Amino acid sequence: MASCEVCGNDYWMAFEVRTVSGDVHTFDCFECAAHRLAPICEHCQVKIVGHGVEVSGRFFCCAHCARAQEGAQGAEIRDTVGARPA
Repeated sequence: MASCEVCGNDYWMAFEVRTVSGDVHTFDCFECAAHRLAPICEHCQVKIVGHGVEVSGRFFCCAHCARAQEGAQGAEIRDTVGARPA
């Protein structure tokens, strides 16, 4: 069995996540994986579990937060929620 690196639980169904940098992490659930690996919005500090927005190498949970922090570049960011094809 492997132990979760977040909560320490020994679980027979623990799994590994390999990141692009080559790091290997062991978790017992997706909640612990998100807690350890999800980036944090630079505006509101929420964990970014969904798609998020990246502007100038900075991560935000949504376009609203990107616009609030990133000035001209952020002003160009739009969420696609609610957008419908013409």
